[in-house]
Amino acid sequence: MGGCPGKVVTHPRRRTSMPISYVDCSFGYRRGAPVVSSLDFTFPMGNTVFLGPNGAGKSTLLKLAASALPPTSGTVSYAGIETGSRRTLREYRRRIAWMPQNIECVSGLTAREQVAYVGWLKGLSKAAAWEKAENALHRVELGKHAGRKVSELSGGQLRRVGVAQSLVHDAEVLLLDEPTAGMDPRQRRVFHDVLEQLRGHVDVVLSTHDVADLESAYDSVAVLLDGKVEFCGSITEFLGMAPHGTAPGRVAEAAYHALTESGSLCDS
Repeated sequence: MGGCPGKVVTHPRRRTSMPISYVDCSFGYRRGAPVVSSLDFTFPMGNTVFLGPNGAGKSTLLKLAASALPPTSGTVSYAGIETGSRRTLREYRRRIAWMPQNIECVSGLTAREQVAYVGWLKGLSKAAAWEKAENALHRVELGKHAGRKVSELSGGQLRRVGVAQSLVHDAEVLLLDEPTAGMDPRQRRVFHDVLEQLRGHVDVVLSTHDVADLESAYDSVAVLLDGKVEFCGSITEFLGMAPHGTAPGRVAEAAYHALTESGSLCDS
């Protein structure tokens, strides 16, 4: 993990007890260049914004962390459980929840039925899934919409159903891939408020290319560029990367620009 000497400062990660870790991890799609190569990186505990331009490899890293993709080489693990072990894969997937960019509506189901169905697929009994679905919907402020068809919900509400699906089986980590894409400012605010309420109960990794997602609900920032982590540190450390004299309201944007521009210079 690192950037250019004199260009990008990579802060040491704080000590964590049960993080998602990539060790010497490589992955590439067929007939394409590797997306990541020999990556050594550990996500911090707490809520992390995973920043990077489109095409940087954020979705691929989240899919590897969700065990939706196997690494070509190296390992991905959580709490000592590796995704490459068939014996422990079910336990790994119980602890890690992944919300892809697109939330699919199951035709004809209500919000509670859809969340309960996901819980059942994760190994809960039908009765337990039904009960936990109601609780999960309340946690994302959709309790009063539990009986509505998912096809009738707004885009922002459907994203929160996706979070409820991730919570229904008591996951310990939520991996959210571009969850605020297409949301208006009000929907985005409600969504981040929901994540703020989950603080301390689950860890969250939210991938985005938009610094507008850098909210008070987050503890850390990781910046990915061309499959390499150019920065990982606290929100304060990230904002400190902005050039001196940056206008208020533009600090996050300036910090992100400084990191990504410096990173791109390293590869040129």
